[in-house]
Amino acid sequence: MTDVQTSVLLVEGDVAAAGLIQTVLAGTSNPTFSVEWVTRFTDALARLDRGGFDVVLLDLTLADNQGIEVFDQVFQAAPNALILVLSAAGDEETARLAVQRGAQDYLVKGHVDAHWLPRALRYALNRKAALDALRASEARFRAMSDASPLGLFVSDAQGECVYTNAAYQKISGLTSEQALGINWSMAIHPEDRARVLAEWGVAARGLAPFKTEFRFLRDDENVVWTRVNSAAMRDGEQSFGLVQTVEDISERKSAEFVLRAAEEALFEEKERAQVTLNSIGDAVVTTDLLGNVTYLNLVAEAMTGWPRETARGRPLAEVFNIIDNKTRAVAVNPALRAIAENQTVALAMDSVLIRRDGIEAAIEDSAAPIHNRDGRVSGAVLVFHDVSESRAMALKMAHLAHHDFLTGLPNRMLLTERLAQAIGLADRHKKQVALLFLDLDDFKHVNDSLGHAIGDLLLQSITERLKAGVRVTDTVCRQGGDEFVILLAEIEQPRDAGQVADTLLSSLALPHLIDGHELHATVSIGISIYPNDGIDLDAVLQNADTAMFHAKSSGRNNYQFFRADMNTRAVRRQFVESSLRRALKQGEFLLHYQPQIDLASKRMIGAEALIRWQDPELGLVYPTQFVPIAEECGLIVPIGRWVLREACRQTQAWLDAGLKAVPVSVNISAMEFRRQGFLKGVAQILKETGLAPRYLELELTESILMHDTEASASVLRGLKAMGVKLALDDFGTGYSSLSYLKRFPIDTLKIDQSFVHDITSDTDGATIVSAVIGMGKNLKQRVIAEGVETDQQLKFLLARQCDEGQGFLFSHPLVAEDFARLLLSGDEVRCFAD
Repeated sequence: MTDVQTSVLLVEGDVAAAGLIQTVLAGTSNPTFSVEWVTRFTDALARLDRGGFDVVLLDLTLADNQGIEVFDQVFQAAPNALILVLSAAGDEETARLAVQRGAQDYLVKGHVDAHWLPRALRYALNRKAALDALRASEARFRAMSDASPLGLFVSDAQGECVYTNAAYQKISGLTSEQALGINWSMAIHPEDRARVLAEWGVAARGLAPFKTEFRFLRDDENVVWTRVNSAAMRDGEQSFGLVQTVEDISERKSAEFVLRAAEEALFEEKERAQVTLNSIGDAVVTTDLLGNVTYLNLVAEAMTGWPRETARGRPLAEVFNIIDNKTRAVAVNPALRAIAENQTVALAMDSVLIRRDGIEAAIEDSAAPIHNRDGRVSGAVLVFHDVSESRAMALKMAHLAHHDFLTGLPNRMLLTERLAQAIGLADRHKKQVALLFLDLDDFKHVNDSLGHAIGDLLLQSITERLKAGVRVTDTVCRQGGDEFVILLAEIEQPRDAGQVADTLLSSLALPHLIDGHELHATVSIGISIYPNDGIDLDAVLQNADTAMFHAKSSGRNNYQFFRADMNTRAVRRQFVESSLRRALKQGEFLLHYQPQIDLASKRMIGAEALIRWQDPELGLVYPTQFVPIAEECGLIVPIGRWVLREACRQTQAWLDAGLKAVPVSVNISAMEFRRQGFLKGVAQILKETGLAPRYLELELTESILMHDTEASASVLRGLKAMGVKLALDDFGTGYSSLSYLKRFPIDTLKIDQSFVHDITSDTDGATIVSAVIGMGKNLKQRVIAEGVETDQQLKFLLARQCDEGQGFLFSHPLVAEDFARLLLSGDEVRCFAD
C-alpha cells in the first residue's frame, strides 16, 4: 500500500533555498510530497491555472514581482490550495499580512530542516482539512438551530461556548463572534449566581438534566429573565459538551411579580386579579391553609382537566396530581412545603402532571405562600407551565447534531466517530472494515415527475430496507441527497461485503408502494475495504465513491469493489475536463461544415456545423470523445455557446465576402436548451454577429423536447418568432409521435443515420424511413436523411421523394476555407460523390 502524494508548487527565486526545500521534502525513500519548482511569478500563475496543487510554498520577493500583491494574485488563482509564505528573517511583517489575508501560515527561511518542514506541512494540511469539514458541519447545524424559537447555546466539555443560534443572540444582545469562548455562567445576574451554580453542581454530580431560571445580565445592563434547560451531548457514556435551550420568560416573570404585588390587595381586587391570571400563559392554582383548592385560572383548568367550581374545596393532591417521571412515585406537594416553610419552593425536578383524564405533561415552576393583611400565611399559590416541548427540543437538537433529519440515520459526523471505533476494534481483533457507498439510480426522475414529497417517502422506504439488510452492529448513514454509506464493522474478508451488497440489491429490487405509486429503485454500490483501500475515512470513502461511479458506468444496479486502476480512469477523465477548460480559453475548438443536398437538383441548400477539437498533443479530437464529459461537468453550455456564435460569425463572414452562403444548422444540447436565458442568448448572438435569423437552423433531439413539453413549446415558439428555423434531429429513435409534432413548430425532420444505413438490407429500417418521409410530407415539413453513403441509399430515398440528404456520398465535413470554395460558384454549386 502506498501513501497518496501531496502535490506542492514551490515558488522560490533563490536557487539555494529552493534546492534545500526540495531536498528536505524528498528526504525519504518513499516521499509523500511531489514538488514542482518555479522561480518566477508569471510561471507560478501559469502553472496554477492548470490546477492540481494541494500546497503552494510562496516567496514574496520574486524577480518579476514582489510584496503582498504576489500573495493576493496567487491566492486568487488557487483559493482552495494551502498557501505557506516563505519569509526572510527580516521581512516577517509582510508574511504576517499575508496570513491575515488568507495564507495558512509562514515559514522563516533559514529554519527549514528535514525534520521540521514535512511535519509542519502535514500539520497545516490536516488543520485545513479539519477546518473545511467543521465549516460544512456548522452550516448545516446553524440552518436547523436558527429555525428554533428557543435560544441555543452549545458549549464544549469545558463549558466554553462553541455555537449560538439567532434566538440566543437576540436574548443575549451578543453577536455570534462575541459569544464564542464565553462560559454560560458569565451572564448570570450577580444576585442569582450562587443559587444557579449550586443547582448546577447538584445536577452535575447526579448526572441529571439541568433546568433553572435566572436573570440574564446583558452587556448593555438590561436584564432578561430566562429559563434554561441543559442536556449533555453524548456518544454512549462519554459526554463531549452541552446543549442549552434558553427561553425569554420576561413576560411571565412580569406576570408573577404583578401577582405577588397584588397579594395584599387580593380581597379588594379579586376580579381584576382573576382577569390578570386568566390572561397569562401559565397555570395558576391557589389553596387555603389546609391545602384545599380555592382557585384555578383557565390555563390551570385545561392542564389539570378540573373545572374551577368542581375543584374548589378538594385536596390539592387530587386536582394537582404530580409524580416523578423517572421513579413514577408521587411527588412532594410543593404548596404544603411553601406553607410550612413560609417561602417560595420549586417543583421537584422532572415533575409530571397527570391530568384528570390520564394524559401526562412535563411541568416546571414554583409554589409560594399567600399572606393575609396581618402578614400570616393563609394559603399557597402554584404557578406552573407545560415544558414538554422545550425538554423534547433540547434532546432533539442533541440528536439532530448527529443524525439526518429526513431518515433519522446517522450523518457523516457520527459516521466518522463510528468508523474510528470500528478501525480500532478491527486492528485489535485482526479484522477488516468495509464501506459501501450507495447512489440511487435515476432518483432525480422521481423528484421531477412525482415531486419531492414522494421522493422523501421513497428515501424513507429505502432506509428501512437498508437497515434490515445489515447487522445491528453496522451503521447505515445518509451522506446527503440520494447517497448512503454503510459501515460494516469487523468483517473477515472482502467477499462478506459483496454478500451484503447482493442482499441489498435484491431487497431494493422489489417495488416500493408509495402513496398509490409502485416505484422501482435500484442502486449502484461502490465498496472499499480498510486497510486495503485506505487508512482513514476520507481515503476509504473517496475510493468507495470512485468504485460507485464505475458501478454506474457498468450499467447501474450492481456493485464494484475498488481497484487501483479506477483512479487512473478518474484521473484521465479529470485530465480531459481540465483540457477542455484550457481549450475554451485558448481557442482550440474549430468547426467543420458538412453540406446538405437537395436530392432532386443535387444543389447544396444548407450545411451542418460540426465541432472538432484541435488538441496540441492529441491532434484532432472528434466530439464523441469529449462531448459526454463536457455534458457531465457542465462545460457543454459555454462550448455550445461558442459553436453557435462561431457558426453565425462564419456564415456572416461568407455573406460579407459576397459568397452565396446557405443556412447553417447547429446542434443544441439539453443543458443549453433548458438553461434560463437561452432565448435571450440566441437573440444576442444574432445581433452581435449581424446574421439574419433565416440563415440559422437549430437542431434538437426528441428527448430534449419531451422532457417538459409545455416549456419546450414555449421556447420553440420564441425561436420561430425570431425567424430561426428548427430541425428535429435523430428522428425515429425516440417518441416519433404525430401528436407532438403538430404542437411543435418544427421545419425539418432529420432521419437518423442508423435507419438510413440499413434501408437497402433491412425491411424494418426501410419501412421506418418511408414512414418518416410520409409523415413529414403530410405535415409540410422538410425531410433530410443523415448518413447517406451509397448510390443504393440515394436511389431508395429518391424513389420515396425524400427532400434532402447529407453524408459522405456528397461530401465529408469540410473546414471553413474548403467549404467557402464550394460557395464560390454561387447558384451553380453542386456536390457529387467522387
